Amino acid sequence: MTLHPAKSGLMGDETPQAQTKALFLDCLALVERLHRRLLDVLKDHLDREGNSDINPVQALLVYNIGEHEMTAGELKSRGYYQGSNVSYNLKKLVEMGYIDHQRAEHDRRAVRISLTDKGYKIRDLIDSMYLEQLDELLADGLINSDEMTALRRNLRNLERFWSDRLRFAV
Repeated sequence: MTLHPAKSGLMGDETPQAQTKALFLDCLALVERLHRRLLDVLKDHLDREGNSDINPVQALLVYNIGEHEMTAGELKSRGYYQGSNVSYNLKKLVEMGYIDHQRAEHDRRAVRISLTDKGYKIRDLIDSMYLEQLDELLADGLINSDEMTALRRNLRNLERFWSDRLRFAV
């Protein structure tokens, strides 16, 4: 396969705008790949720890619920779940015993969810994996606290920019 130099971004005489666009598009693709890779790492970790009944998306959902008690709608509005099938995953997590659900007292249509003891075990398993990986990243000098702070700021700025685009239909 032959790449066209102008289309591949390999030309050395690109304008600064074209170079920045290439960086932007690479960052977007990287964010997508990172999420998929996180799911792969979670699946591997869950399997090695004998928790192959829960998939990585469900495990992240359990992790993000954590100590909170909330409704399914709050999961999405708080940014704890980005998928389209939250009801399916919640139903499966209840069936498998990771999540408890109760009808809300004030609104019988709303269902409050919280973790069971089994759910807390998954949450703790993921939390310890995250801490282990953070320690290793820092120890290996792959990232430091200042770089992590800058990365978070930049990602939050991008999130805010896109949220504003949607909110204000610019």
